[in-house]
Amino acid sequence: MATGTEPPGTAPHASRGGVRSPARAAIAAPHLRTDRWWLAPAVTAAGLLAFVVYSTWRAFANADYYAAPYVSPFYSPCLASNCRTMHLGPNADVFGSWWAISPAIIILIFPLGFRLTCYYYRKAYYRSFWASPPACAVAEPHRAYTGETRFPLILQNVHRYFFYAALLVAGVLTYDTVLAFRDTHYRWGHMGLGTLVFLVNIALIWAYTLSCHSCRHIVGGKLRHFSKHPVRYRAWQVVGRLNARHMQLAWASLLSVALADFYVFLVASGVFADPRFF
Repeated sequence: MATGTEPPGTAPHASRGGVRSPARAAIAAPHLRTDRWWLAPAVTAAGLLAFVVYSTWRAFANADYYAAPYVSPFYSPCLASNCRTMHLGPNADVFGSWWAISPAIIILIFPLGFRLTCYYYRKAYYRSFWASPPACAVAEPHRAYTGETRFPLILQNVHRYFFYAALLVAGVLTYDTVLAFRDTHYRWGHMGLGTLVFLVNIALIWAYTLSCHSCRHIVGGKLRHFSKHPVRYRAWQVVGRLNARHMQLAWASLLSVALADFYVFLVASGVFADPRFF
């Protein structure tokens, strides 16, 4: 029903939408919160932007990504001729000498796709960058809400497929961590500071990957009776406990993979030599 206050030629309810529609409570203030509700999305945005800037710089640098026996997680596995190292041998020329772009561009597609479509990261950047909504009890500025039913956000549904790619990436990084127990002459039974950095990183990578909602569904989804599947039920419980810490693991693993790359960069660029414990 028209209220008689609409501008001439304007259809009823057409001038406002979303939380400002006439069907909603008429509250003039954008919100009634008095706390610093903006702090959390601001910190989240700053953290994500910092990682994007750093990873972009390192991905296009195409240098200082290998310091025996460590290879940067941004560049592993080595796929192009300009990435060949003693770490993988001269046969790691998958794309041939014609590939002139940094190989990290290929590698980062998979972990980036996994994180970009991750349920936690969706919430993080929806609130921080799109204000959808920026915080609880704070209205979003959009006139309408379509969720993930339209392009491009409907592409978030590929998360379950990126999960399988993330498993492969975690496997490769595990292999790199095992190789970190060598010295510069590739003899086994040695350990350096970089080895510890890689161990912490791979532990957090696996914890974050396995705490994924898709992993939880794969392990225990579509089961009508847990009693008939005790092994899957036990695995589902373990993944569920990790899932409860999914946000913390997401940030910790994001920081650890950046630190692992930065450590390799410092050693490879000659800032300092990798301290060897034994």
